[in-house]
Amino acid sequence: MEREILERATAWIENPSIDAESRQEIQELIEKNQEDELVSRFYTTLEFGTAGMRGKLGAGLNRFNVYLVRQTSQGLANYILSQTSREDPPSIAIAHDNRHFSDVFTREAACVFAGNHIKTYLFPTLHTTPLLSFAVRTLQTTAGVVITASHNPAEYNGYKVYWSDGAQITHPHDEGIMQCIQALDGLSDVKQMPYEEAFGKEWIDIILETLDQKYYSLLEQICVGNQENNQNLGLVYTPLHGTGTAPIREIFKRRSFHQLTIVKEQEEPNGDFPTVSSPNPENPSALTLAQQTASPTDNLILATDPDSDRIGAMVQHQGSWIALNGNQIGELMLDYYLKKRQAQHQLPQDGYVVSTIVTSELVRKITEKYGLMYRETLTGFKNITQIIREQEIKKTGTFLFGMEEAHGYMFGDFVRDKDGISASIIFAEMTAELQNQGKTPIGYLDALHQEHGFHEDSQISHILEGKAGAEQIQRIMKKLRKAPPKRIGDHEVHILKDYQKNKIINCQNGKVTGKTSIGPSNVLAFYMNDGSRITARPSGTEPKIKFYFNLYGDSQVALKKAQKKYEQSFMEIIHKI
Repeated sequence: MEREILERATAWIENPSIDAESRQEIQELIEKNQEDELVSRFYTTLEFGTAGMRGKLGAGLNRFNVYLVRQTSQGLANYILSQTSREDPPSIAIAHDNRHFSDVFTREAACVFAGNHIKTYLFPTLHTTPLLSFAVRTLQTTAGVVITASHNPAEYNGYKVYWSDGAQITHPHDEGIMQCIQALDGLSDVKQMPYEEAFGKEWIDIILETLDQKYYSLLEQICVGNQENNQNLGLVYTPLHGTGTAPIREIFKRRSFHQLTIVKEQEEPNGDFPTVSSPNPENPSALTLAQQTASPTDNLILATDPDSDRIGAMVQHQGSWIALNGNQIGELMLDYYLKKRQAQHQLPQDGYVVSTIVTSELVRKITEKYGLMYRETLTGFKNITQIIREQEIKKTGTFLFGMEEAHGYMFGDFVRDKDGISASIIFAEMTAELQNQGKTPIGYLDALHQEHGFHEDSQISHILEGKAGAEQIQRIMKKLRKAPPKRIGDHEVHILKDYQKNKIINCQNGKVTGKTSIGPSNVLAFYMNDGSRITARPSGTEPKIKFYFNLYGDSQVALKKAQKKYEQSFMEIIHKI
């Protein structure tokens, strides 16, 4: 066993702040010489990233546990205190989903903030991530925290931080919080107030139900469909054992969806997610039970992930259920939403749409068709909301819609993060209107391709866990950056956009031809001579590297063939690294 790993593990269990159960968990690994597991738990420290942290539950430095939550909360508290004053007293709102120990971690965090005399607002029950964002904006708190690991498997949990505008933290707050956490002398610097004492002294308060009702009212205001159409749509919804049931029931009732069926086996919150391998609505396999639940009269299946910030969708077309990818869901909602607002004379001339560098180019084309401005940014919704923040400072533009291909969507700005609840109601109203016209979302998508050109989008993810996996991801990106391919499949690579080095490179002669102007980020985008794009990007929240294929062509049949060739050829390049 590596000496350094053993020393770290031994030092950790000898810390008097660590409880007996956690010490025993690591001691048994040492005694059984479980080297791989010990390396995984101690080769590094699970660190606070650009918006928070996410990791596997368990004892150790590289695991998500109460000690990590306490330390992170103390660092965040120190930063909040540095940014506020007596005239502007500090406050924070906290929400949590149904993952294992989410309620425990929430209380631990609240006790730390109370111990630092930061007014803390808690939801009385589990709530969605969008509602935390809304709470921060409504209660005008300094910051917010959600205890969630989003759509990760059951063994994960996480800690996501928001600032006063209700958006995930960006520069300079992310760096400031990280510095405050790193400056701590371990757990000895953590201040905590017992929960009952903090509640009695009103350092901790409960968020009232009236806040939820305000959120639902604003959801109704962004709806653009005809409620009479909604009554006739048969649809099935699954929260995938997460937080979505209550808000979906409420808003769908308000909008007259009388034929809503919720998948019974997945309706109740359950941190084990017993019916799915992973509670990720991006994966059609997670919607298998919903398909089995659907009746012959149902035409739509919707799903949200555990914290309800993402959606998945399947639609009926010519007697079959068809799963839509994140680009397709966004493209459909965008065109529908803009078309309806235009027809209702509610489309502002200074309106703008924001998306990311790995999203289909069809989103740009739809936006520009309506004479609106399209803004592109790095992957991650915090970057989308950063553009909104910048536009607000300039006092220019009206934000209409934001999306990323990872099934995240945002309408309006009363919530400053992706919102699976608002996306679900908009997509359902669109489907209801199409049904009333004798059409389907697939037919609508085909019409968009006929109008703007054919697009095919896919993604391949490589999960590479632990120290060896992290090193392999670094090797892949280093090799692609140092020696980019000149040809992928049947086509030449025209240019490479290196967002980390802020360079645009001609791959045929190696010359730098410009700057990316967005970044920095460890992302490489290969632009092909047929108008297609292939992008490589390590995930910022999971142990994986993602490869995005955004293809363009003259017909859907030709694109399907090109997709297979592109994916096969590019992955051969990756496997040789």
